[in-house]
Amino acid sequence: MIQGILICSLAFLSFAVIATIYRLVKGPSAPDRIQALDALGINLISGVAIFSVLLRNTGFFEVILLIGILSFIGTIAFARYIERGAVIERNQSE
Repeated sequence: MIQGILICSLAFLSFAVIATIYRLVKGPSAPDRIQALDALGINLISGVAIFSVLLRNTGFFEVILLIGILSFIGTIAFARYIERGAVIERNQSE
């Protein structure tokens, strides 16, 4: 019973990932694309977590942490790029 629910949730999650990728590619503006990128990271984290429960393996926890960290850093970097035009600001006096 639990395995059926997990497989069904993976199917729904894969549909959500496809819809998020569509929004990432076709988004009307850059902030919408940044939000879609963050949502894609969350969907990937939840997909790996469900897959980990399905396999009864705790080895995927490091992958979940890695995806979370990279998703957060990517979202912040893109948001700073949209806001300021550069990710890393440099002083002109140097």
